[in-house]
Amino acid sequence: QVQLVDSGGGLVQAGGSLRLSCAASGRTSSSYAMGWFRQAPGKEREFVSTISWSGATTYYVDSVKGRFTISRDNAKNTMYLQMNSLKPEDTAVYYCAARDYSTTSRRAGEYAYWGQGTQVTVSS
Repeated sequence: QVQLVDSGGGLVQAGGSLRLSCAASGRTSSSYAMGWFRQAPGKEREFVSTISWSGATTYYVDSVKGRFTISRDNAKNTMYLQMNSLKPEDTAVYYCAARDYSTTSRRAGEYAYWGQGTQVTVSS
């Protein structure tokens, strides 16, 4: 069992930056991949980024490539999402997630553990 707490959201102007964090606790001795998803008003939850246990493999949705960077520090049991050059269309509740496998996934249904969500609002 893994518990996740995500944080770091806030209000920022277009072009600004935010860094989201996701702290994992509980039974974290096993290898687990992690990811970020987001949900905007009136839209379904969508994949943003994912990272393997080792950190060697990452994937991003096309709309954030070149702007967002996912990383993790396994010694701290923490994952990050550095978001630069933010756009109003990035406005959403961002959720971190983890799954009981070391390899990445872009499908929300393949993640068993979820954070509570953190609001990111980007003004124009």
